[in-house]
Amino acid sequence: MRIKVRVIAGARTNEILELDEPHHYKVKVTTVPEKGKANTAVMKTLAKHFQVSASKIRLIKGETASDKIFEIIL
Repeated sequence: MRIKVRVIAGARTNEILELDEPHHYKVKVTTVPEKGKANTAVMKTLAKHFQVSASKIRLIKGETASDKIFEIIL
């Protein structure tokens, strides 16, 4: 399953908000966007939300952008 994610790095809390469109999410993480640390935090947050291992989540597009596409293997 592929999902579109808008990442807000440097937020006060880690949280996931589902948007109106299917498979669109807004993910807030406390980690700063530096050397891929925020991407790792987003993957861990998504893994917890979808109850899968972090190794089942792969970043497809948007490594340095705030809009990203992730693939989740269920």
